[in-house]
Amino acid sequence: MGEKVKKRVLIIGASIKPSRFSYLALKKLTEHNHEVFAIGNKEGEIFGVQIQKSNASLGNIDTVILYINPINQINYEDYILKLHPKRIIFNPGTENISLAARSRAAGIEVVMDCTLVMLDTGSF
Repeated sequence: MGEKVKKRVLIIGASIKPSRFSYLALKKLTEHNHEVFAIGNKEGEIFGVQIQKSNASLGNIDTVILYINPINQINYEDYILKLHPKRIIFNPGTENISLAARSRAAGIEVVMDCTLVMLDTGSF
């Protein structure tokens, strides 16, 4: 079996709280040796990843993973589209028809799925 390709991933809605799905996703992503960047409401560090409160200047992002509701996504839509990731994963509860349409129009793959399940099943 071939080795999985390491991806550059940005989590928007990252949290230092162990009870949050974004925390669990960040943990699993680092365990799978992906290069993870994170933006959240509170700065902090978990699993060697610094959570920033502001939009970071990043390039070559493979995947943006959303853990914020559609109303809060408004502040990030242009930023996400400027990053031009290969794909955006909308986790349950983050589905946003408007951002999904804008992303598809920009040639970005849109995935409506659970990051944790994708990692567990090897479909990430």
